[in-house]
Amino acid sequence: MSQDNSRLSPRLSLRVIPGCFAVSRLDSNDEFPAWVSGEFYSVSRAGNELSIVCEERFVPQGTRSEPNWSVLEVSGPLEFTEIGVLSSLAGPLADAGISIFVLSTFDTDYLLIGKNHLNEAKNVLAAAGHSIKD
Repeated sequence: MSQDNSRLSPRLSLRVIPGCFAVSRLDSNDEFPAWVSGEFYSVSRAGNELSIVCEERFVPQGTRSEPNWSVLEVSGPLEFTEIGVLSSLAGPLADAGISIFVLSTFDTDYLLIGKNHLNEAKNVLAAAGHSIKD
Protein backbone atom coordinates (compact mmCIF):
# COMPACT_ATOMS: atom_id res chain seq x y z
CA MET A 1 0.00 0.00 0.00
CA SER A 2 1.48 3.35 -0.95
CA GLN A 3 1.29 6.26 1.41
CA ASP A 4 0.22 9.74 0.30
CA ASN A 5 3.32 11.78 1.15
CA SER A 6 1.84 15.05 -0.12
CA ARG A 7 0.60 15.87 3.37
CA LEU A 8 4.09 15.19 4.71
CA SER A 9 5.70 17.73 2.37
CA PRO A 10 3.55 20.83 2.41
CA ARG A 11 4.22 23.65 -0.04
CA LEU A 12 4.81 26.73 2.07
CA SER A 13 5.03 30.48 1.60
CA LEU A 14 7.87 32.24 3.36
CA ARG A 15 9.04 35.81 3.64
CA VAL A 16 12.39 37.32 4.51
CA ILE A 17 12.23 39.46 7.64
CA PRO A 18 14.40 42.53 7.00
CA GLY A 19 17.53 42.96 9.08
CA CYS A 20 20.70 41.21 10.14
CA PHE A 21 20.24 39.05 13.23
CA ALA A 22 22.41 37.50 15.92
CA VAL A 23 21.96 34.50 18.19
CA SER A 24 23.35 35.37 21.61
CA ARG A 25 23.94 33.41 24.80
CA LEU A 26 23.83 34.65 28.37
CA ASP A 27 23.94 32.68 31.62
CA SER A 28 20.68 31.11 32.72
CA ASN A 29 20.52 33.23 35.87
CA ASP A 30 20.92 36.54 33.98
CA GLU A 31 17.93 38.89 33.93
CA PHE A 32 16.02 39.64 30.75
CA PRO A 33 18.37 42.15 29.09
CA ALA A 34 17.13 45.68 28.44
CA TRP A 35 18.90 45.75 25.07
CA VAL A 36 16.56 43.18 23.51
CA SER A 37 14.49 45.15 21.03
CA GLY A 38 13.22 45.30 17.47
CA GLU A 39 10.30 44.04 15.45
CA PHE A 40 11.49 40.43 15.73
CA TYR A 41 13.19 38.84 18.71
CA SER A 42 13.02 35.64 20.72
CA VAL A 43 14.21 34.87 24.23
CA SER A 44 14.46 31.32 25.58
CA ARG A 45 15.65 30.20 29.01
CA ALA A 46 16.61 26.54 29.34
CA GLY A 47 19.16 24.60 31.32
CA ASN A 48 22.30 26.68 31.75
CA GLU A 49 21.56 29.36 29.20
CA LEU A 50 19.44 32.30 28.18
CA SER A 51 19.35 32.43 24.37
CA ILE A 52 18.40 35.59 22.53
CA VAL A 53 17.74 36.19 18.86
CA CYS A 54 17.43 39.81 17.81
CA GLU A 55 18.84 42.30 15.35
CA GLU A 56 22.60 42.38 15.55
CA ARG A 57 22.66 46.14 16.05
CA PHE A 58 21.10 45.78 19.51
CA VAL A 59 23.62 43.25 20.86
CA PRO A 60 26.26 44.90 23.09
CA GLN A 61 29.94 44.42 22.30
CA GLY A 62 31.43 41.56 24.28
CA THR A 63 28.23 39.49 24.33
CA ARG A 64 28.76 35.86 23.34
CA SER A 65 27.04 35.90 19.99
CA GLU A 66 26.85 34.40 16.50
CA PRO A 67 26.16 37.25 14.02
CA ASN A 68 25.07 37.46 10.38
CA TRP A 69 21.78 35.58 10.32
CA SER A 70 18.78 36.16 8.06
CA VAL A 71 15.28 35.16 9.14
CA LEU A 72 12.69 33.42 6.97
CA GLU A 73 9.15 33.43 8.37
CA VAL A 74 6.74 30.68 7.37
CA SER A 75 3.40 32.27 6.51
CA GLY A 76 0.93 31.20 9.15
CA PRO A 77 -0.85 30.60 11.23
CA LEU A 78 0.07 26.93 11.15
CA GLU A 79 -2.11 24.35 12.83
CA PHE A 80 -0.51 22.21 15.52
CA THR A 81 -1.76 19.15 13.63
CA GLU A 82 0.16 20.00 10.44
CA ILE A 83 2.74 17.35 9.66
CA GLY A 84 6.08 17.81 7.93
CA VAL A 85 6.33 21.60 7.99
CA LEU A 86 9.90 21.78 9.29
CA SER A 87 11.07 18.65 7.50
CA SER A 88 9.86 20.07 4.17
CA LEU A 89 12.17 23.03 4.76
CA ALA A 90 15.05 21.51 6.70
CA GLY A 91 15.42 18.46 4.43
CA PRO A 92 16.22 20.29 1.18
CA LEU A 93 18.45 22.77 3.04
CA ALA A 94 20.35 19.93 4.75
CA ASP A 95 20.77 18.18 1.39
CA ALA A 96 22.30 21.42 0.07
CA GLY A 97 24.64 21.69 3.09
CA ILE A 98 22.92 24.79 4.52
CA SER A 99 22.79 25.03 8.30
CA ILE A 100 19.70 26.43 10.01
CA PHE A 101 18.61 27.59 13.45
CA VAL A 102 14.87 27.16 14.03
CA LEU A 103 12.43 29.07 16.23
CA SER A 104 8.74 28.41 16.65
CA THR A 105 5.92 30.49 18.05
CA PHE A 106 2.29 29.62 18.63
CA ASP A 107 1.36 30.61 15.06
CA THR A 108 4.36 29.77 12.91
CA ASP A 109 8.00 28.77 12.43
CA TYR A 110 11.10 30.79 11.63
CA LEU A 111 14.31 29.64 9.98
CA LEU A 112 17.52 31.49 10.65
CA ILE A 113 19.97 31.08 7.80
CA GLY A 114 23.45 32.51 7.53
CA LYS A 115 23.39 35.74 5.50
CA ASN A 116 26.02 34.33 3.14
CA HIS A 117 23.71 31.36 2.34
CA LEU A 118 20.39 33.22 2.02
CA ASN A 119 20.25 33.40 -1.79
CA GLU A 120 21.24 29.76 -2.13
CA ALA A 121 18.65 28.79 0.51
CA LYS A 122 15.93 30.70 -1.33
CA ASN A 123 16.82 28.88 -4.55
CA VAL A 124 16.84 25.49 -2.80
CA LEU A 125 13.47 26.13 -1.15
CA ALA A 126 11.94 27.38 -4.40
CA ALA A 127 13.17 24.24 -6.18
CA ALA A 128 11.45 22.20 -3.42
CA GLY A 129 8.15 23.91 -4.27
CA HIS A 130 8.05 26.67 -1.66
CA SER A 131 7.60 30.37 -2.42
CA ILE A 132 9.73 33.11 -0.85
CA LYS A 133 9.00 36.84 -0.74
CA ASP A 134 11.64 39.45 0.04
